[in-house]
Formats: sequence, structure tokens, C-alpha cells
Amino acid sequence: MRTIALALRQARYQNTAFWRNPAAAFFTIVFPLMFLVIFNLLFGSNEVQFEGGTASLSTFYVPGIVVFALVGACYNNIAMYLAFSRDNGLLKRIRGTPLPPGALIAGFVIHSVLLGILLVVIVLAAGVVVYDVDIPTTRMAAFIVTCVVGAATFCALGVAVANFIPNADAAPAIVNASILPLLFISDVFIPMDDAPAWLITFADIFPVRHFATAMHESFHPFATGSGFEPTSLGVMGVWLLASVVLAVRFFRWERQR
Repeated sequence: MRTIALALRQARYQNTAFWRNPAAAFFTIVFPLMFLVIFNLLFGSNEVQFEGGTASLSTFYVPGIVVFALVGACYNNIAMYLAFSRDNGLLKRIRGTPLPPGALIAGFVIHSVLLGILLVVIVLAAGVVVYDVDIPTTRMAAFIVTCVVGAATFCALGVAVANFIPNADAAPAIVNASILPLLFISDVFIPMDDAPAWLITFADIFPVRHFATAMHESFHPFATGSGFEPTSLGVMGVWLLASVVLAVRFFRWERQR
């Protein structure tokens, strides 16, 4: 119970520090909305083919930007924060305090998940108000489970990848290079209906594609089932377990010499 209390306190500290940096907080929130607006301005008048019919491309972009927002909050945020904290000696100093390592990492994760939830709510609200996209109330359980599994997977991936970032200067390049190309080939920014088969096969290796597939299924305007995508959730679960193992095995408190 003491570790849990310390983790919550650490999350509160991370949250306070985040909101005391207005520029970072503003652009973190605006960035997903900016992508939502840009893609809808460019392609919103088009339609996308679903199994059972066609719908506005906004129905595709809202769940896609939800995935983008959660990946940014959970993966990018954690990986870069840990890399910067390690490089400037913050992790080393914290390691010398009575704060348990698990409470420290849990604090990072809790803050990132809360930030992700806020971004999801904002994106959904914009989708409903501005683009008249229906919230999947009948498949809300699938939507929530997909968000939880996706957030957990990318939080673990963020911690794991941070172990292999050599210094703070390399963090933005490595983190963005490892995630941005996958976002473009994983049904997040661009529908992949006409993409080459080999490219779809390649994208299926990574969790971003499965996160997007499961999210789109929960928003499917013509689906009659529960909205769950067991295969995609299972693949993300495998990535989650592998990332936890890598994060624990290779975690470093000090920067590389």
C-alpha cells in the first residue's frame, strides 16, 4: 500500500510539473486536434468503404487520431521523459532516495495514461461536435478495452525503448523515427485499403496496426457485434509482455559513459 501511495504521489508531481509548463501542455493537447482538422479539411468530403456500406472519412479519422493521441501520450511521452531524466542525472538522484523504483515508473505511467484519457475525450468531443461522428455507445466496452490494452502496451514500449536511447539529444529522433512511419502504414493517418500486400504484412508485425484495427472495429458504423477484435488485442498483449521483459531487464538509471 505504501508503494501505491508513493506512485500516486509521483503521478501527482508529474501532473503538476506538466501543467506548470503551459507551452508543452498547450501543444500536447492541440497536436492531435491539429491532425484531425488537417486530415478532415483535406479528405473529409470523401467516403471510406466499410463492410456493409460507406461512410464519411471523418468516421475513419476520429478513431485514428484517438490512436495517435494515446500513442503520443503513452509512448513518446514516457520514452523521451525517461531519456532526458536519465541524461541529466535525475534518475540517478532519485535512485538514491527511498522512493521504490516501481513507484517511480508507475508514477510516469499513471500520468501518461491520465494525459491520454484527456486527449481521447477531447478528440471524441471534437469528432461529435464538429464532424458529427457517432460515439460507439453499443460497443463502448470494446472501445474501453482497446484503449486500456493499447495504453498499457505503448507505456511498456516507451519504457523499453528508453533503455536503448543513448542520450537526450538522440531521444526525439529515435522516438519519432520509430513511430511516425508506422502511423502512416497502420490505418491511422491513411486508409490502407489499396496498399501493397507486402506493406500490410509488414505493418501487421507491429502493435500500431493492431491498435488501429481494434479501434476502427469499435467505431465501425455498420457492425452489429460487440466490436471486439480478439486477434489485434492478442498481438498487442504479446507486445506488452515482451516490452515489460525488456524494460525490466535493460532498465538503466545512469546515462551511458
